[in-house]
Parts: sequence; C-alpha cells; structure tokens
Amino acid sequence: MIDELRIDDVGVIVSARVPLGPGLTVITGETGAGKTMVLTGLALILGGKADAGLVRTGAEKATAEGCFVVDPDSAVAARAREAGAEVDEDGTLLAMRTVAASGRSRAFLGGRGVPASVLVEIADQLVTVHGQQDQARLRSPRRQREALDAFAGPAHQGRIAEYRELWARLQRTRTELAELLAHVEDRRLEAELLRAGLTEIERVDPRPGEDLELAAEAERLGHTEDLTAAAAMAHRLIAGAGSPEEPGAAALVDQARSVLEHVGVHDPQLAALAVRVADVGYVVEDLAAELSGYGQDLEADPARLDEVHRRRAELTAVARAHGGTVDDALAWASDAGLRLARIETRSGTAELAAQIERMESELADLAERITAGRSEAAVRLASSVTEELVGLAMPDAALQVELVRLTDQGPWGAEDVAMLLVPHAGSEARPLGVGASGGELSRVMLAIEVALATAPGSGAARPGTFVFDEVDAGVGGRAAVEVGRRLAELALRAQVVVVTHLPQVAAYADHHLVVSKSQQAGADVVTASDVRVVNGPERVDELARMLGGRVTDTALQHAAELLERSVVGR
Repeated sequence: MIDELRIDDVGVIVSARVPLGPGLTVITGETGAGKTMVLTGLALILGGKADAGLVRTGAEKATAEGCFVVDPDSAVAARAREAGAEVDEDGTLLAMRTVAASGRSRAFLGGRGVPASVLVEIADQLVTVHGQQDQARLRSPRRQREALDAFAGPAHQGRIAEYRELWARLQRTRTELAELLAHVEDRRLEAELLRAGLTEIERVDPRPGEDLELAAEAERLGHTEDLTAAAAMAHRLIAGAGSPEEPGAAALVDQARSVLEHVGVHDPQLAALAVRVADVGYVVEDLAAELSGYGQDLEADPARLDEVHRRRAELTAVARAHGGTVDDALAWASDAGLRLARIETRSGTAELAAQIERMESELADLAERITAGRSEAAVRLASSVTEELVGLAMPDAALQVELVRLTDQGPWGAEDVAMLLVPHAGSEARPLGVGASGGELSRVMLAIEVALATAPGSGAARPGTFVFDEVDAGVGGRAAVEVGRRLAELALRAQVVVVTHLPQVAAYADHHLVVSKSQQAGADVVTASDVRVVNGPERVDELARMLGGRVTDTALQHAAELLERSVVGR
C-alpha cells in the first residue's frame, strides 16, 4: 500500500503532500489544476521514464517521494534489502526519484541509491497502473496470459511453476546433449590417443625413477675396465705391495701410530694425537677391504649392458612422449586415466536422450493439465468480464478468451492467450485495442481487474494497489455510477487510487483529495495547500462543483443525494 506521496516542482506543482489510505481514494479538480501531475509523480517513484520536461519552469530539479507499507517478511522487502535498502520494522519503505533540469535522474530506495530498474521491479509487485498509455499492456499476449493464469487460481499457478522448472531442466539437458553430439568426433579421437598412450605405458611398465637407476648402471657397465684398474691401484697404494719397499698407506699410518704411542706417555697432547692416528688407520684398513671387494665384484657383463641399453631406449621413448622423464610419464598416465573415464562417462548420449524423452513426456502431461485449467478459466473469465461490462454502459459487449495453440511447447505451456472484444451486438470479435475506444478499453481493464479480484484465490497474486487514470472516459449517467461502484468493490480487496472528473465516481470514495490551482505572478501553479483532503460539507461542495461547475443549492442537493446513494449501493 502507498501511505503517502510527496511531490516538489513536478509540472505545475510546486509542492504537494498527497496522503493515500486504504480503500478507494479519488483525486479530483478543475482542468489544468494538476491532477495528472500527481500520477506523474507517482510514475516517477515506480521507475517510469524521467524527462527534463517534467521539471517545473525555473526549478533546478523535480522530486517525487513515496512511502510504501509492505510486509517485512515479503519477497518485496527481501528484494529491497538485497538492493541495499532499509525496510523499517513496521514495513515502511521509502522510494524517491529526482529529475534535474539537465535531464539526469537519480533513484533511491530505503535511503540507498539504486538503478531505476530496481524501482520498476519493486513497483511491478506493488502497484498496477491503468491509464491511456498503459492500455498497450492489456493488448500484450503475455499480460493476457498472466491475467488468465491469475484468474485460474493458486493450484493452476503451482502447476505452471512446476512446468517452468521442468521446462528449464529440459532445455539444459537438450543443450548438453547437443554439445556432446557436436564434439563427439573430437572426444573419440582424444579417447583413442589417451588409450594408445596408456597402452604403451602399460606395456613398458616403468617404475618410478627407473630411468635414473639404469643410467647409472649403464655408466658403470660401460667403464668396467677403468673402474677395476682404478680400484686396484687405489688398493695397492693403501694396502701396499706386500714388501718393505712398497709399504702402502696403511702400513705408514700404523708406523706413525706406533711412534706416537711410544713417546706419548710423556705428553697427553701427543697421546691424544696417537689415538686419532689409530682411528685413521682403522678407516684406511676399511677402505682397503672395500676396494678389494669392489674389484672382485665388478666384472664386465656385455649381455647385461645390452639389456640396460634396450630398456633405457624403451623408457626414453615413453618419457619423451609424456614430459621427459619416467616420473613425468607416470603422472601423465594417472591424469589420462581420469580424463578417459570422464570422456567415457560423458559419452553416454543414449542415457541423455532417454532422460530427454522422459522429461518431454512429463512436460506434455503438465502442459495438458495447464491447458485444461486455462480452458476452464477462460470460460469463467469471459463470462465474468462480460457481466461486468453490461453494468459499465457496454450492454452488448462481450469478452472472448481464446487459447492459441503453439507449434512447440514454450516456457509457459502449449498455448498463448488471446483476449478478443465484441464491442457491439453483431460486430466481429477483434483483439483488444482494435476498433475499441480508449474509454471502452479503460472499462474493459476495470472489468478484468474486478473479475480477478473477486475470483477465489486469484487476488493473492495481484498487486496491493491499483491506480486508474481516465477509467471513466466516455461514460456518464448510470454507467458512471456503475464505474464508481465497481471501483469501490475492488477497493474492498486492495488500495485503489483514481483520477476522475465524474461526481458519480467520486461519491464512492473512502478518501477524497482535491487539487486546485492558484495564481502566482501571473502563472497557474499548484502549491502545497492546494492538495487537500475534503470531508463533510467541503466534499459536498466539491461534488456540487463537479456536477454543474457552480455550487448552487440544486447542485448541493444533488451532491448530497449522490453521497447517500453511494453508501446504500455498496
């Protein structure tokens, strides 16, 4: 619900505070007083087009601010918070729009700057505006489908939600299958290459680090004679030739130890050195033993060397193909195995095709149920709207609601919805907006909204506020009374704001606002005091003015009768 609207420097309005309450609020006033500018200000905070021409002449900017009251736990409040807006604990949500004379506009929601599109998104869930410029929306197949689905009730809308979720999953699965089929040859070739590489690695069966081990062995086997000679020479130098002429390093170290031990009793420092020389002797003896064993164990083995070269060639071929070393090849094999498994899993196009077939069957069943629901609701909606039109000075008019079968199922079902109007007896049914006047379309919109509001369960999905501009265009007399009565009926279920020039409509209001004009410096402007709430005698005076232009005794009597009849007619 809109609690209050404030407007500054919009069109001819200097400053206005417009209180709006629950039920039916009418806005009246003389031609040129600025009634439409009130709705223009409202359109700004609903995200409407910002035009520098809206700024009052001489002002720097136009400002419109609205105070909404929403359920703090509603989707609207959640979306506002998501945009950074603050929603008070009591559900108060402020929206503001400024338009500079240069044409630049800014939007605010809950004290936070937001794109104007956010205001549009919020407004779509809170307010429905019906005016001459909004009649194009009624001609939209999408809007007509939404109206019919809302009329069909919550259970029907639940089926549509289920259908849409399944339809989206079906599109994703179809896309996945198409991608698989489009790249099936690429994946087949990749799988063949992966299998060939894995087969070769499996045949060679390398061990981690095996290439490094064989390289060292090949180096040793290829230099057996040099290694044996070097070991023998080192052993001879350490162990000696077995004669006094060639004592060797071991014998010389032992002699040094003996000399030091003999005189070391006279000096602890020298005795310690003798111990260290003895340790050296043990090391030298161990080296001599190992060199002797190395020379005995190392033998030339041409057959083994050939085997090592052959094995290294196999490993080198595998390693070069997959990174350079055996360890690189083994790492590639691990990754390739996983990749091949994924390819083979994803290549299950038959499984995806089966899933698509099941979903298509389920979707067709849901679409059939939705079609049945729409068919039944179309008959009821057409009958309800036609009945309303009779009371709105269109006694021979009739609304037809038809389902137009689609070639392929769309995201909303198997058909579009077309609303056709038979404006006069014997005339041909035509799409809304073709051959109907603006006043007739306004009354059709009102009849549809009343039908939707009174349908069991359908009102829950409708916005809480309806704004009508010129809904009474082209009507008068008894028809005007019926327009007022139906607006009042709609206002029992929602907040309704109407700009009207008909006293028969204004008489049904719960709240009556009058916009009047005053003169300043020779120009017509509307000041803050010129938008006021009228009650009691003031309201009777305003209705009298609307009846005859002048407040006469006859007009006052007629106005009082209108008010009395509107109370009885509710």
